Amino acid sequence: MTALAIARRRVELASLRMKIAALATILLMAAIAALFAILPARQSANAATVSMPLSAAREASLIEATTGDAAVEMDAVGDRAKMINAALPFASGPVLAARPFAAAGSDTDQRRALLCLTQAVYYEAGFEPLEGRRAVAQVVLNRMRHPAFPKSICGVVYQNNGRICQFTFVCDGALYRRPAAAAWQSAEAVARAALAGYVERAVGSATHYHANYVAPKWAPLLAKVSQLGQHIFYRWPGSWGQPGAFTGRYVGEPRDPLSMRPAAPAPVALLPEAELASTVAAGPPIARAENDVGGLLDTTKGWTLQIPDPRDTNGAAARLIASQEAKPAKALETAAAVPVAGPASGTR
Repeated sequence: MTALAIARRRVELASLRMKIAALATILLMAAIAALFAILPARQSANAATVSMPLSAAREASLIEATTGDAAVEMDAVGDRAKMINAALPFASGPVLAARPFAAAGSDTDQRRALLCLTQAVYYEAGFEPLEGRRAVAQVVLNRMRHPAFPKSICGVVYQNNGRICQFTFVCDGALYRRPAAAAWQSAEAVARAALAGYVERAVGSATHYHANYVAPKWAPLLAKVSQLGQHIFYRWPGSWGQPGAFTGRYVGEPRDPLSMRPAAPAPVALLPEAELASTVAAGPPIARAENDVGGLLDTTKGWTLQIPDPRDTNGAAARLIASQEAKPAKALETAAAVPVAGPASGTR
């Protein structure tokens, strides 16, 4: 076979492999779409575009699925999650913008609201595109107005059931790490604008979102609204996700955010001082003579034991030994040269 024929054959094989890979991707996407179609619970995501009222039981099940212990259950993570998220269609119909919000209340209420909303924007989307940061702020405000959530900004941000926090940063210790100054200032500007009436229209009345590299089990239960940056946004199904359902009244910020913050993650436990002292006194857990006060070589630090060759009379060890042997003799000579003093005058 000539070189030209071999080259053509390689090109044909490469083209065939690409076609097979493309076909496999199409089949996988079709399979995922079919899976969504046959699951009854997941049909409600597409049916969410119809503004029909939900039963009390349905409302309760949606709240439990998205705010209870099941809220952290995933269908997939990583690349597989991205494929599942891509297969879930966006809800049809227009995205209706929320009403502007104007923070009221005392100066304390306004300072607390600004702090809590800034925290949400920074820790959830601090390095996302500007519209992605604005969208997170909008979700917090939308939740505050919806019957399913607390009626204060800080109440929404710090909401948890004792085990699951609605916003991950509240429970994972992020609040105890110093934020990046520039990103924090940007997040505060976004929060301040939202509290002054700015509306991020792209997410409408969305109350939920997640990163595109995870696929929560609750996602197909809601109506997929939009994707901004790495976040995919959802609203409640049916009339519960329409602007008319957002009738909650803001009650101010009755609680100090610091009092709502979970305790910092426990540091590595240290031995009590008395126990540490007894451990040191006991020495290493190996058999040794009573008068042996030696130690152990910590090889984890890269240290190695080097024993000098006794035949090497010019090495550093030999010179050190020679100098130590010379010291006693020199000390004796010095002592012999100093006369012994007699009793001092007047002491007889």
